[in-house]
Amino acid sequence: MQHGLILLTGATGYVGGRLLRVLQDSGRHVRCIARRPDALAHMTTPVTEIVAGDLLDVESLKSAMVGVHTAFYMVHSMGSASEFEELDRKCATNFAEAAKSAGVKRIVYLGGLGDSSEQLSTHLSSRQEVGTILRASGIQIIEFRASIVIGSGSLSFEMIRALSERLPVMIMPKWVSAIAQPIAITDVLLYLESAINLVIEGDQTFEIGGPDRLSYGDLMNDYNALRGLHRLMIKVPVLTPRLSSLWLGLVTPLYARVGRKLIDSIQHSTIVQDDSALKVFNIRPIGIKQAIALALRNEDREFAETRWSDAFSSGSLPQTWGGVRFGNRLVDSRSITVHASAEDAFRPIRRIGGNNGWYYANWLWKIRGFMDLCVGGIGVRRGRRNPETLVPGDHLDFWRVEVYEPDHILRLSAEMKLPGRAWLEFEVVEAPEGTTTIRQTALFDPVGLFGLIYWYSLFLFHELIFGNMLKRIGRLAVEKPTIE
Repeated sequence: MQHGLILLTGATGYVGGRLLRVLQDSGRHVRCIARRPDALAHMTTPVTEIVAGDLLDVESLKSAMVGVHTAFYMVHSMGSASEFEELDRKCATNFAEAAKSAGVKRIVYLGGLGDSSEQLSTHLSSRQEVGTILRASGIQIIEFRASIVIGSGSLSFEMIRALSERLPVMIMPKWVSAIAQPIAITDVLLYLESAINLVIEGDQTFEIGGPDRLSYGDLMNDYNALRGLHRLMIKVPVLTPRLSSLWLGLVTPLYARVGRKLIDSIQHSTIVQDDSALKVFNIRPIGIKQAIALALRNEDREFAETRWSDAFSSGSLPQTWGGVRFGNRLVDSRSITVHASAEDAFRPIRRIGGNNGWYYANWLWKIRGFMDLCVGGIGVRRGRRNPETLVPGDHLDFWRVEVYEPDHILRLSAEMKLPGRAWLEFEVVEAPEGTTTIRQTALFDPVGLFGLIYWYSLFLFHELIFGNMLKRIGRLAVEKPTIE
């Protein structure tokens, strides 16, 4: 049985973004609602609808839900700097009201595991309260409750990876001993998609998890074993959640704002107590070691599918995010808007490197190439195959073309000698009123302390080179090309 139009919220988020790909690949008719529709443009197929809407604006939700049969509620406000429980409550209430008004038949919601008879954290309590609010609408609700989601890019997994990769000695507070039942992102997506055609009466809540029950400490041990890392773990009984969150913020700055909320939730056991999901769905989740191995194996593919710069605003002036760390990844992203077509804006980008150079301080690029040659690298002598065209796999000085979409994206992976992995990406997106935004992003995955020292020692050079290179590309974009 194939149902009609599906509404997806949270498509710019971790689970929602991956669910969008699953739904599109299965040929379903999807409508995405987002506050910034342009942020979804690169993720959707021509048959996927994108509408502007805000969960805090009931009227925008009502228009977005016209004709919808099944709606996925995939948002929560834990990253908000304000009281996220009240925001979650208001968003869920608005969503339920709009869905009922539009005649939506089913809502599928992904919440969090936790024994409601216990004093849960505000995060877990809020996730479960959202389910209660949605059920009060009278619409059929299928709620999934999950513990730790394992996948490259997920909050918990990236925290585990950052801690394990960065710290040879780890302090293990009491909260790392709480038992969880992790589940792979691939299995979460299977459950969510299967809910569309599930034949049941009334509301249903399913607790989902993998076959293994273990603690965050065990997860880190499993990760270390798969990566061949040797880490000394010291258990301490006195590190409070508040101190732990500060420590987490220092080691993994991506989670500084949500560290306390995450730590508060980790203290609670999150295990499956009702195994009805295994009886209703023909899904058998994979084990934790397989889930971690899959996340590590897929991290490059998932990075290629995810635009790390999508979260960055693209105003009319160049914007810099130098030195921002996302888990173990460091990012320098900036953008500029020019009065030119996407074709004109992309022209200098597709011609970059080789005899055309890098548009600013070519002598510095040559010095970097010479240094690379001196330490056994490839230098810059390779140039490029063709001065006008590129294809994935082409060499480009000491880079390799990883992704090339004419007039849209060029992503280069570094092949010079580095204490880590590096990429340089250019993305061109047409904006309103005849303008085009050019976004330039440098990314670096450091290896150990030396990798971090390498990145930050070059910070001023990045500001100089990347900033002026983008300005030069912007000027070339608006210049009329010379007819040869």
